[in-house]
Amino acid sequence: MKNSKEVLPKILETGANELEIIDFRMYEELEDGSVYEWILGVNVAKVKEVIQKPDNIYKTPGLPEQVEGVAKIRENVIPIVNLASWMKIKEPQGKSGKYVIVMEFLREIIGIVIHDAKRIRRIKWTDINKPPASIDEKLGGKVVGVIEVEEGKLLLLLDFEGILDELGMIKVFNVDDSEEIGRSEHKYNVLVLDDSPVARKIIRQILEKEGHKIFEVQSGLEGLDFLNQTLIEAQKEGVDITDKIQLIISDIEMPGMDGLTFTKKIKEDPIFSKIPVVINTSLSDKATVDKAKFVKADAHLVKFDTKDLLHIVHEYAIKK
Repeated sequence: MKNSKEVLPKILETGANELEIIDFRMYEELEDGSVYEWILGVNVAKVKEVIQKPDNIYKTPGLPEQVEGVAKIRENVIPIVNLASWMKIKEPQGKSGKYVIVMEFLREIIGIVIHDAKRIRRIKWTDINKPPASIDEKLGGKVVGVIEVEEGKLLLLLDFEGILDELGMIKVFNVDDSEEIGRSEHKYNVLVLDDSPVARKIIRQILEKEGHKIFEVQSGLEGLDFLNQTLIEAQKEGVDITDKIQLIISDIEMPGMDGLTFTKKIKEDPIFSKIPVVINTSLSDKATVDKAKFVKADAHLVKFDTKDLLHIVHEYAIKK
């Protein structure tokens, strides 16, 4: 009988610390009349399709100015966000957005108007670096990483969670579910890995409200460093690592080391494997769930549902 890795489709193999991104472009007319080409990217896993911009986009009241309106794509009526408007860039004549990237994450389907879609790139998370301060400031701190591409140019990975939060379009479900909040008699120390400040803030607020203590890091590499330092402290105090951390909640998409690779390393370690790991992601497709299972994550959670998050914490955190 073949082992599980042999029968998994290639797309589900994990631990390679790689991802595929869609390379797309935005064009900005500068003060001197020249045109600057922004090279941007988004994880393929979040993308349903790239289409021609619909002709029929209907403005509805109450939407942010960066949202052109709503359009029917396939069978869904979705908001259409004008990325150039959000970026506050002047579009060159004849270069208005022609395409829409249709993305599904955070339980929502959203269209993003772009100027051009170029190609799919396969890269390693280790090739993703922190953005220069000047670029990060220009885009409001919504760049989660940069990748050097041809001719020394930089491709910027955008934090779409942060962009949607800025536009007031992030939904936190069941936030007022008082029957769940405060029910647990146990209080836990929880390590949260996520490169998005918005995601960390939401998780921290939900769990701290119930009395749990939260430790935050931004990547798998930082998560491993934190656990190794915590282990040293535990050994000095003569206690077990699980007396220090009772649960880990990890995003998947993080520069340096993604959450699946991080989880695989944790579950292969004889000491750290005792700590339950929950994969917390904006992706809910079967492939993502299968990947989480393959690296032996204890559970999979889709952002952001207060009731689901609290239930997972109560069920999987180590009771001390």
